[in-house]
Formats: sequence, structure tokens, C-alpha cells
Amino acid sequence: MIAPTITYHEFRGSNDVLRNPRAASPRERTKRASILTALTLFLPGGAQITAGSRSLGRIALAVTVGCWFLLLLGITMYFTMRSVLLSALTQPFIMWTGSIILVALGIGWLVLWLDTFRLIRFSQLAPGFKPIIAVILVLLTALTSGGLAYAGHLLNDARNALAGIFGEGAAVQAEDGRYNFLLLGADAGEGREGLRPDSIHVISVNQATSETIIVSIPRNFQNAQFAEGSPMREIYPNGYNCGNECIINFLYTEVHNSYSHLYPEAQDPGAAAMMDAASGTLDLAIHGYVMVDMGGFSELIDAMGGITVESGGWVPYRGRHPETNQWGNRWFEPGTLELDGSDALSFARSRTHSNDYNRIQRQQCVQQAMIGQFTPQTLLTRFTEIMAAGENIVETDLPQAQLGSLLDLAVDAQDHTPQRLTLGAPDFGSAGDLFSTYPDFDQIHARVDELIANEGEDDDAPSAQEPQEQTEPESPEEAADSEGEPPGPTPEHTDPAVAEDEPGEQQTAEASELTQPDGSPLTELYLIEAQQRGEIGILEQAASTNGECSPGN
Repeated sequence: MIAPTITYHEFRGSNDVLRNPRAASPRERTKRASILTALTLFLPGGAQITAGSRSLGRIALAVTVGCWFLLLLGITMYFTMRSVLLSALTQPFIMWTGSIILVALGIGWLVLWLDTFRLIRFSQLAPGFKPIIAVILVLLTALTSGGLAYAGHLLNDARNALAGIFGEGAAVQAEDGRYNFLLLGADAGEGREGLRPDSIHVISVNQATSETIIVSIPRNFQNAQFAEGSPMREIYPNGYNCGNECIINFLYTEVHNSYSHLYPEAQDPGAAAMMDAASGTLDLAIHGYVMVDMGGFSELIDAMGGITVESGGWVPYRGRHPETNQWGNRWFEPGTLELDGSDALSFARSRTHSNDYNRIQRQQCVQQAMIGQFTPQTLLTRFTEIMAAGENIVETDLPQAQLGSLLDLAVDAQDHTPQRLTLGAPDFGSAGDLFSTYPDFDQIHARVDELIANEGEDDDAPSAQEPQEQTEPESPEEAADSEGEPPGPTPEHTDPAVAEDEPGEQQTAEASELTQPDGSPLTELYLIEAQQRGEIGILEQAASTNGECSPGN
């Protein structure tokens, strides 16, 4: 009897469990299914080369290697050529191409998973293992293919949002090694004619070191100077100096109503005039502006899931009574506050029973809280909401071509504590000195130059410049003799809100030390009742320290 002849290939095939699992034991088939699943997850195309269509596997493996190469190249560029990488990734065409590629990769990975389902051969698996491997494959398919497709969708949303926020054109060049931008918080409040920027800040960034200076200009700042070459110098050759009719936040509306023809090429003539005023006042070239609509500001904070701040004083606002639910006066208590968008806007806006300087400090605090609490987890989980909110409330003349270099500066700037300066109390005398009404521009320029000169000396130093020594306010007669002009603003206010901004005598009592007549601590209900009774003194004392604010954890 002649024994049957078995070729080498037949022998090898019968023992190749991965490609021919028929003769394998249940344990070996389970191990085979696990290997094919792991290959498709970590080395897409590996399962097909091992146990399926080698041509499909080679194509998938080539794509996989290309993706790993691009990822490693991106990581290398982030640490060596970050500005170039970010500039490339924020270009509209590259973002559009990237979204298409991500969706295509998701579809390709889905094809590989479906083929892996086939290669595993569920009919040959042990009964108890079938549902386990099925659930694992479904979850991994959703995680990988679904994740790539969703990433492509988000990238396309980001492209559309950035196109709606940023303009076209070439990137602007730094001047004297600095980028200077005007940040405006605009508000079309009740009883107002047109939009007004109530929050005015100049952000100056050192191009080489990314160190940052933030200069805050009070909304009731008067006599603002215009930069050389500004068309507004034809109207106000000596600065914006017509008294209370010419506080700086009126400039935006006035230019829109009467002088927009002076800025024929500007997409927002009011913002262009505000840039000229900030430039002349600080003696800094302003390269662009970003304006946030404070009316939609709450949308962005809600999209982030809220913010946390530490408040040092009582902050009045309008809301629903905690007991009766009727609309009226409310107070934020000192301490840790968890704020949604509406509450954060009320907290930042409030100036009743205090002044603009406390308000500026709270605005800066809210801005820092937003930046500090804007985590990658928040961005990933709320990306669509954040992009939609940003597109609705942000206006800027900065070109999208500038975005990459600005992001690069922003990353480096997080390593430095910004220096801060307010054009008024406490950085320029006390609140009673009325520096914002009668500013000394030589002092302002000197302080800005000092901040620039101090860059890099001590990053652990306090972020704000030490305020000038505060002295007792001069009497009206002394002020008239020293200034050569009547002290204080004139009474012809056209906006009742401006009158509230005029700083009065500062209360010295700490809000935490104030008590009710019976010695018990202050409560919100007591302050509401005191407000109804017209007891202004206790209200001003309670609000006197509400500028003390820091971002929460």
C-alpha cells in the first residue's frame, strides 16, 4: 500500500492557524481572533496580509506607514518649527484637505474592520467567545472609524468658523519687535444708541520672547490722542477733548454715525478709530483689533461649561430674588463663585456702588479664568458649541494667515506672567485724582516704556506694576491751582451710566469685616433690603473690594 504524498505547501497550510483555522483547537481560534483584532487596531492592513487579501493589506499598510510618518513629522515640527506647522495647519485649503483625508481614512478603516469580521470566521469560534469578540469589534470600529470621521467633521466646522471670524490678506509685520492688538468688549446695552466698547485693552506681545503687557483703558478715559496719520486728527487735532461728550467709548459710535467716510477701506470704521486712539494714547503701533460682543459673551462661557472665580467683595447685579423669584437687585457673595455665561457677564459688567477700576479688574479676572480653564478636554467635548459661539460674537481685522504665528506666540506666552497697567487708579494715583479725566500722556508713555524695559528681568515678580504712591485727593481749589483748569468732569453727562463711573472717595473697610447692626455677618438678603431702604453707605462699603478677584481652579 502506497502512502499518500503530502507536499510542503499542503503541510504548511494545514498547520498555519492564522490562514487556515479549520484544524485549529478552540483555544487557538480564540487566540487567532484576538491577534487579527489587535493587528487591525494597531497596524491596519496587518490582518489582511496575515490571513486575507495581501493586496488590500499592502495598500492599507502603506497608508498606515504614511500616517505614522506624517504624525512623527508633525511632532518633530512642533518642537522645532512650531510656527511653520501651526501656520500650515490653519490655512483654509489644508484644513479642507485634512477633513477630506480624515473622512477617507475613517471609511478605509471601516472596510478593514468589516474584512476582519469576515476573516475571524465567527462560526468556528467557541460559543462563549462569540458575543465578547463581537462587542469588542463593534466598539473598536466606532472608536477608530467613527472617531476619524467625527474629527474630519470638526475640522471642517473649524475651517468654516475661522473663515467667518478672520479676514483675508497677508500677515502683518511686528514693529520694534512687538505685536500690539486692541481687544474690545462691545455692548449695545439698554437705552443706548448703537454699539459701545465698554472693555478696552491693548495686548502687547514681544515677538522674540512672547512676554506680554496688558494695558487697560477705562471706558470714561478723556482726551485720548490720535496716532500720526489718523484721519481723526483733522476733526480733533488736540485729541478727543470735548469733555464728557468725548469719553473714549463714545468714539466708536460717533465715528460710525458721522465719520465713517474717513476710513473708506476699513471693514469697521469705529474699530479703526479706536485703534488710532489707543495707538496715540500709548505711543504704540496697533496692528489689529479683536472685538467681542458682550451680549453674546455668555454663549461662549456656556459653551465652555462655565468658569470659576474667587471674588474678594460683594458684587451687585440684576437678577431674580432668591426667595420671591421676582426680578430685581441681587448680590454675588465674596468667595468661590461658579458662574454660567449670564452670571459671568453680570459679574464682569457690574459697576453699581463701585467704579470703573474695580470693573476693569473683574473683567481681567474673567478673561484669565476663561483662558486658564479652557482645557483640551473642554475643547474636545464642546468643540462645536465653542466654534459656533466664537463665530457669532467675535469680529477681527486680523488675517487668517496670521493665526498660526499668533497661536505660536500664545503657547509661549503661557510661560510668562503678563505685566498689567491701568490708565487710572491704582496705577496712576488714587481714584480721587481723576487721572482718566485729565491724563498725563508723558507719564503714560514713560510707564509703558518702563514695562517694556522690565521684560525678562523677573518672571516671578508681581504681574502688575507697583501703583504710584497714593495721596489724599486735592481740594477743588488746589486742583484748580495745580491743573490750571476746573477739576473733575463737567456735569453735562449724556449717558446716566457715565455718572456712575466717576470714582468717589474709596471706602477703607474690608467687605469681610462688615457686619449687620446686630453683629452678624452680611448676607445677600440684608444688602437687598438695605438697597431698598436707600442705605448707600453700607452698599458702597460692601462693594468697595469687589475688584479683588482671581481665577479659580
